[in-house]
Amino acid sequence: MNMTHYMELLADNQPWNLLIFMAIPIVLAETLAITELYILFTRKFDGFFYHLNRFAGTTVGLYFIGVIAYLMVTAVLPITKNNEWRTAIDVIAVASYLIGGLPLIWIALQEFGFVNKALDQMGKLKIHAICVALFLVFGHIAMIVGMLDPALLGYKGANTHHMGGGTSSADHEFCHPEMHQEMKGAHQQMMNSGNMPNSNPNKMPMNPKNHTH
Repeated sequence: MNMTHYMELLADNQPWNLLIFMAIPIVLAETLAITELYILFTRKFDGFFYHLNRFAGTTVGLYFIGVIAYLMVTAVLPITKNNEWRTAIDVIAVASYLIGGLPLIWIALQEFGFVNKALDQMGKLKIHAICVALFLVFGHIAMIVGMLDPALLGYKGANTHHMGGGTSSADHEFCHPEMHQEMKGAHQQMMNSGNMPNSNPNKMPMNPKNHTH
C-alpha cells in the first residue's frame, strides 16, 4: 500500500514523530477544549482551570508555529519543488494538518494581546472555542484523508510500504538459502522416485501385534 507524506511523517522515527506531530498538539488542544467547557459552564475566570486554559492555548499556539515552520522548510517546499506530491489525496492531507494549526496560533496571539483586544473575557473565550473547533475539523480531515491510499487517484509509487501483518514478496528475502536448497532437493527426489524423500516402502509402522496398518 502506498502512503501519503502525512502518514509517512507519523510512521517514521517511531515513536518520536508520532509524539511531536500528533500526541503533544492533540493533548494540548484537548486540554484547551475541556477547560473552555468548564469555564463556559461555571463562568469562573480565575483559579486552576482558567490558568490551565491560558497556558494550553499559549503553548499549543507557539508549538504549532515551530511545527509549521519546520514542515514548510523540510517537507512542503522540497516536495513541491521536486513535484513529488502523491495526487490530491496527499496535498489535502498535508494542507489540512498545516491549516489546522493556524487557529491555535490565533489563540496564542490573543493570549499575548496582539489581537481581539476589545473583546471581554467571554468574547475571547468564544473565539477560543471557535478556533479549537476549526482545529478539530481540519485535524480530522488530515487524519482521514492521510490514511487513504494515493493509488486511488492513480499514484504509482516506486517504493511501497507494507503495514500490518500481511505478507508480501519482500517477506521471501528472509528465507534462509539452505532451506530453499533442501526444498529443491526434496522436490527433485520426489520427481525421480515417485515417493517421499528418505522413505522406505518396506518399513511401515507396526502395531503391538506386528501387523501393518
